[in-house]
Order: sequence, then structure tokens, then C-alpha cells
Amino acid sequence: MRTYPRNSPQAAARIVALVLTSDGHVCSSEERALDKLDIAGQLGLLPEQFAQIVQALYEDHSIGHAPHAPMAGQIDTPLLATLMSEIDSPALQRKVMRLCVAAAIADDYVADGEIAVLAAVFSAWGPAPAVAKVRHDAPRAVLHAHTRVASTT
Repeated sequence: MRTYPRNSPQAAARIVALVLTSDGHVCSSEERALDKLDIAGQLGLLPEQFAQIVQALYEDHSIGHAPHAPMAGQIDTPLLATLMSEIDSPALQRKVMRLCVAAAIADDYVADGEIAVLAAVFSAWGPAPAVAKVRHDAPRAVLHAHTRVASTT
């Protein structure tokens, strides 16, 4: 897999392209949504440059895997972590997360592969879960009053 400069538009675009291609293809509704949202422009790229990054991702994938294997589920966790490590700017990470979600929902369907890549991105870059502080001297009734009840649907 080729490398891009740290925090570059190309490195950011590749993460969005991973989500976009993780279901094995890019459909016309996704292409229209990308154009409408100007995802390439938001990353500082021309639409043709974004398309080249998507193409390069497919080429890199075909070199590293069976040429006709689908993209979905083919990016392993260590490789994905390496690609995401090319982006360490929190502002750029937030932008890429927003664009990844936009790419995933562009065709009104979120595939398993898209969910997997989104989960990895949010796990790596998302906010850390807040740790609740419990006062050990608080009365038991107060502690139980804050117990969360499971919801049913």
C-alpha cells in the first residue's frame, strides 16, 4: 500500500475512500452524493484527484490480494491502523470522520464493510469514553438512583 505525507489531503481522502469502497463498489448514487457534498473539495482536492486516490486504493488492494476479490472485509486491522496513523491532526480527523459517515450513508444503505471501517475509525479517533467518578462516601440510595436501566424496544 502506498504512503502519503502525514495529514495530507491524499491520506485523508484514502480513509474516506476506504469507507466508500468497503462494500466492494462505488455506485452512482454514492458518486452523486460525493459531488453534491464536494467531499474532494472539502479535503483540498479536485474531484479527479479524489477519483485517482480511489483508483490507487483499488490498485494497491489488487496487488496485495486476489485481483478479483471484493474490497469488503479485505483491509486488515494492522494495515488500517497504519493508514489512519498518517492522520494525527485532531481537526483533520474530525473532518474525515464526518466525511466517512457522509460517504457511508450516501446510498441510503450502510453495508457491513462500511460499518467495520467506520467502527475502526471512530475507535481510533473518536472521543474517549468518559470515566464516571463515584464518591465512595455517597449514600447507597444516591448511587442506586443513578443506575442506568436497560431499555426495551
